[in-house]
Amino acid sequence: MKILLLTGLLIPFFAFMTGPDIPQKAEDISPLLIGETIPNVKLLDVAGKTVDLKAEVAKKPTLLVFYRGGWCPYCNTQLSDLRTIKPDMDKLGYQMIAISTDAPEGLRGTYDKTEVTYTLLSDADVAAAKAFGLAFKAPARADEMLLKSSAGKNTGGLLPVPAVFLLGTDGVIKYEHINPNFKERISAKLLKAVTLAMQEK
Repeated sequence: MKILLLTGLLIPFFAFMTGPDIPQKAEDISPLLIGETIPNVKLLDVAGKTVDLKAEVAKKPTLLVFYRGGWCPYCNTQLSDLRTIKPDMDKLGYQMIAISTDAPEGLRGTYDKTEVTYTLLSDADVAAAKAFGLAFKAPARADEMLLKSSAGKNTGGLLPVPAVFLLGTDGVIKYEHINPNFKERISAKLLKAVTLAMQEK
């Protein structure tokens, strides 16, 4: 009886030790805030090569985008819109990186559909979205699709809330836009204006 009681106490303890619960709704996430430093996460590029996000950000100020995947029409519209400001962001000294739950092979299709010329990275196991506090449990009807688009790595059926961050080379968040409503995205034009305003400070 004592052994069973002890086991019952240990199970929730170890569950707590393995990490926080994933929010069940997009509105319940607790993302990183302005002034905080991004976590050290590893991602994959379109060729399947490992990319250290902090090391990449250390090279240049960065416009970092989290999107759901190439299967999402709202995301593809956003990525195409962001393409229009890339020459201006280049002049301002910024690089652009967009991260999704798609496997590396899925990134190729997004490059073709959106014609973007900036970097797309794979967070197929959703580790980066979790570390940024953006991950939540997608509706169960999406589980099979997410498992397929992530090449079997997104076993929890998770998605990131779409988000945009402006980062310094030290990895500190200077600006962010996060909206649980995946249909609403900040425009490229407004992002450019924000970046210009930050340059003038």
